[in-house]
Amino acid sequence: MNRRTWTLLTSVVLVVAFGLLGAFVRVPYVALGPGPTYDTLGLDGDQPVISIEGQQTFPTGGHLNMTTVSVTDQLSMFGALGLWASGRYALAPRDLYFPPDKSEQEIEQENTEAFNDSQTTAETAALRYLGYPMKVLVGQIVKGSPADGVLEPGDRLRAANGQPVTDPQSLRAALTGTKPGDRVEIRFQRGDEPEQVAAVQLAAGPADQPQGFLGVAAIERPDVDFDIKISLADVGGPSAGLMFTLAIIDKLTPGELNGGQFVAGTGEITPQGEVNPIGGIPFKMVKAREAGATTFLVPADNCAEAKAQAPEGLQLAKVGNLQEATKALDDLRAGKAPASC
Repeated sequence: MNRRTWTLLTSVVLVVAFGLLGAFVRVPYVALGPGPTYDTLGLDGDQPVISIEGQQTFPTGGHLNMTTVSVTDQLSMFGALGLWASGRYALAPRDLYFPPDKSEQEIEQENTEAFNDSQTTAETAALRYLGYPMKVLVGQIVKGSPADGVLEPGDRLRAANGQPVTDPQSLRAALTGTKPGDRVEIRFQRGDEPEQVAAVQLAAGPADQPQGFLGVAAIERPDVDFDIKISLADVGGPSAGLMFTLAIIDKLTPGELNGGQFVAGTGEITPQGEVNPIGGIPFKMVKAREAGATTFLVPADNCAEAKAQAPEGLQLAKVGNLQEATKALDDLRAGKAPASC
């Protein structure tokens, strides 16, 4: 074969090799893009996203959509370039979403737990906002601490060191002035059992904590006799908290909280009703607008990013806490523009 033939064959081999590499070799990136959006006032399949049993509820209207980000893994080089070139996706290092020291099952479990926690926190924030009573429960217990083996997660705390426990702050206040080695009484209730009293000897805590150490993280939960169930499959992470909270409030109060309009949003909620920032807001806004949303509730700390990339026709409402979120919906209902980013 002459030189021209060799050159042609070499070129063909290189093109085929490059094509195979581009089509089959995985790159260490994931693609982030618009994910599904769900109406928290509506159905997921044939099941209500939020159902409340044992308490009067009221008709709702319009939409309160939670939004998500899709994460596409196992990308080939051509696949990654194709998604990036579409303009709807961004590429990010895979290790940020799938740390090499964790299995995919562990990561999925963490996302599921974060989503479940967001549901519980949304219930607490909503019912606190509506004025329902709260109770203080044992959350995490430090292994080997004075509380370990005495209290269990879920126990209801009634009193500590002779002082009523009405919120997590009151538990800390009850131990102020104590020192390691002091014995204090903890009054608590486990499930439906009668109240119990246990005497524990406080230990030394962290270096910056002069008082005695009990080893309990107290949490607040609604003290109500009705059940709230949130049913949404295959969704992870904490960023749906705000929209779950608003939907619960809407179902438990007369009238349409959103004025019958199509509102979407995002934001992690705390039990006290603070709205924390989240990631992926440009993708969430795109999907919300495509679904028909005209207003998007934006965590205050995400406002700069949201304002720079908001789709045309989507009104932004800046919310730093639950009161600001409900005020934004009040404004919409009254025909006024809510506070924007």
